[in-house]
Amino acid sequence: MTYIGIDISKASFVAAFPKEGGYRTETFSNDAKGIRKFINKLDADHHCVMEATGNYCFLLLYLLDKASIPASLINPKKIKNYAKVMMSVTKTDAKDACLIADFGERFNPEPYKFPSEQIMILKQKKTVLKQLQKQLIATKNLLSSIEPLPVKDKKCIGSLKQTITFLEKQIKYMQQEMEAVVSDVFDKQLKLLTSVKGIGVTLATALIIATGGFTYFDNAKQLSRFIGICPTIEQSGTSVNIRGHINRNGDETLRSMLYVAAWSASQHNTACKELYQCLRGRGKSGKVAMVAVANKLVRQAFAVATSNTSYIDGLVSTKPDTAV
Repeated sequence: MTYIGIDISKASFVAAFPKEGGYRTETFSNDAKGIRKFINKLDADHHCVMEATGNYCFLLLYLLDKASIPASLINPKKIKNYAKVMMSVTKTDAKDACLIADFGERFNPEPYKFPSEQIMILKQKKTVLKQLQKQLIATKNLLSSIEPLPVKDKKCIGSLKQTITFLEKQIKYMQQEMEAVVSDVFDKQLKLLTSVKGIGVTLATALIIATGGFTYFDNAKQLSRFIGICPTIEQSGTSVNIRGHINRNGDETLRSMLYVAAWSASQHNTACKELYQCLRGRGKSGKVAMVAVANKLVRQAFAVATSNTSYIDGLVSTKPDTAV
């Protein structure tokens, strides 16, 4: 396998091709024409490696997938840390492409699993919804800052109120659109996930989007790491022994939704309630116990979605008695 490192920007991308004693680089335009020119230089033995750079990389990924050429999408933190390990002191697009190619040669990353069209549509809707919600909060805050003034411009206030009404309608519309797509394509998973006490339609939809319909991860632990709610441990000798805080590497919005859902689950989900009370009884803080409940919810969600079985609250599985 020959690894091609790619550094992507909005208008172009630099590809690093291996040669004897190093790499040669070539720049292509980041559009359909440029990408096809790049693909024509590849064959089935090539494996492309690139950083996750927002939406700039997805046309390239899509066309590589259509051409049956494997490609890997790497977390930028990994490349950044790898550059530190290699003591790289120069940062240019060409150098970054060479570094990414070297990373591929050393670590043989797994090919990227391209999401279905429905998942891509849902991700776009989720992004737009999140932005609309931010705009709504900002507009409401602006209105609140103007209202206490002794002299107010009625036209400004009227404009802000109209904007708030418009944003609220658009948010409701986008939420309904997301729920409609999920109900149409992932109806079974949606019902399974919402059978878990503490998981509502909104959280279930977010989990389906994040996991590609529970196809991206092999187990619940991988999903917890992706979301960023796994406890971390730092230990070295006798002076460093830090435990308990979460890694916060993943989707901040999904992590917040799980934490909020954990409050309900700690009251109404039997297994989560028992876990919460147990940890609190052992002197753990409420926050630590709630993160543990959030992790429990992830495990329950992964179990019902992958086993295709509804959650039964309070059910305790027992092994059959095989004694003669």
